Amino acid sequence: MTAPPIDRAMLTLRAGMFQLRDARAILRSGVQVTLDGDAREAVDRAAAVVAEIAARDASVYGVNTGFGKLAHKRIPRDKLADLQRNLVVSHACGVGQLLPRDVVRLVLALKVNSLARGYSGIRWSVIQTLLACLERDVLPAIPAQGSVGASGDLAPLAHLSATLIGIGDAIVDGRRCAAAEALASAGIAPVALEAKEGLALLNGTQVSTALALDGLIATEDVLAASLVACALSLEAALGSVTPFDPRIHAVRGHAAQSDVAAALRRLVAGTEINESHRDCGRVQDPYSLRCTPQVLGACLHTIRDCAAVLIDEANAVSDNPLVFADTREVLSGGNFHAEPVGLASDALAVALAEIGNISERRCALLVDPVFSGLPAFLATEPGLESGYMIAQVTAAALASENKGRAFPASVDTIPTSAGQEDHVSMATHAARRLGEMARNAANIVAVELLSAARGIAFRRPLRTSDALEAVLSVIAPDGGGRGDRYLAPEIERVAALVLGGTLTPLVADLFPTMRP
Repeated sequence: MTAPPIDRAMLTLRAGMFQLRDARAILRSGVQVTLDGDAREAVDRAAAVVAEIAARDASVYGVNTGFGKLAHKRIPRDKLADLQRNLVVSHACGVGQLLPRDVVRLVLALKVNSLARGYSGIRWSVIQTLLACLERDVLPAIPAQGSVGASGDLAPLAHLSATLIGIGDAIVDGRRCAAAEALASAGIAPVALEAKEGLALLNGTQVSTALALDGLIATEDVLAASLVACALSLEAALGSVTPFDPRIHAVRGHAAQSDVAAALRRLVAGTEINESHRDCGRVQDPYSLRCTPQVLGACLHTIRDCAAVLIDEANAVSDNPLVFADTREVLSGGNFHAEPVGLASDALAVALAEIGNISERRCALLVDPVFSGLPAFLATEPGLESGYMIAQVTAAALASENKGRAFPASVDTIPTSAGQEDHVSMATHAARRLGEMARNAANIVAVELLSAARGIAFRRPLRTSDALEAVLSVIAPDGGGRGDRYLAPEIERVAALVLGGTLTPLVADLFPTMRP
């Protein structure tokens, strides 16, 4: 068993038709991105409307006025380019660690996808510059903190915009350097912003959406590994497969629950271990085994619901104001408010916490000889050895940490811009914390996978299913090991397999971003 191969193929964006699988391809496989030229006509029509307005005397927000609380200020025609540049540099106030490389690539792709729909009034040449940065790996250095998720992701997108005009920093070949230097070395001319273009670039929800999509995919990968870990734990603890009978789940009627039960049945199909205790007389297993379809099915339902929200947002036009070229109108609204992303991210956070919670409970079950029937703490010589005692403690610590992180970010709002922006989504923070939560959950599941592998070693020479034996050969190539050993590197290695999606293909049909 190996991780899914890296596909360096070209992904051609068609404006407004971005797919969930495209997000996984950009984030996990590093595909190159281009844009279908059919989008140009709509882009040019909207840009022409903005150019006409800029040449007239009528005030139109975002074209020849100030911004936010300063929208009543009329800007002279000869200052419109300065207005856009000033907007970018004044809004580039982000702090903290930089966004990960793959997330920045997705931000750029989502921004291209949104602008290419032809409602933002930006020139085609600006979109081409965004694509050139993607193609030549000139990535804006975007600090992760500083956005409240309305009006869009202003600070982080201002850092993206600053790179295009040769201000701030960029990342090239993993090295941080001045944006002007990065553009010059890649043969990319800096953009000279025209009317409305700075606002179109830095107004929108692409940063929070990219972070949320990254969190969604990580949640899929962790849930997939958790299902595999549950199947292994079931084998190690001599649990019953009866609770996964399809009739039980059919009468409840939750499709995701039935899907999880079916996946577990497939994972343990043909196991010798289960057959060995078919008539053992045990009536019921603890809930962490018996109710896995109910718990992880609910988490899967959440993933599917959030995927539907996030793909809508990935295809959204979320800057302001919007240009409707057919009627030559520029309308001001609030599509930049990232509440859908915030609520979806909070739901994913709860799902991640629950995946970790139930996995940790199975870790605790495996080290308890009363429940598992295995040696205490999975030690070969309990007393002389501590076995997996503290590995379970680590899982408990991480589960507790994720519970705290799962508190919803979107219920908070702090008015900004002198009260003009009086309700904000906090979506960027809601989405950003999913990365750390996924890492915590992956480590919990890694502890369970290793614990279950050790438990199955005590059941030898009986074999589990072919699918699970293949998993064991990857996560525990030493057959589960004997005696106490240095576990931290093993946990780290297996957690990397979890987050890398190595186990996800075993249950790929469950997940939205894995569908063709």
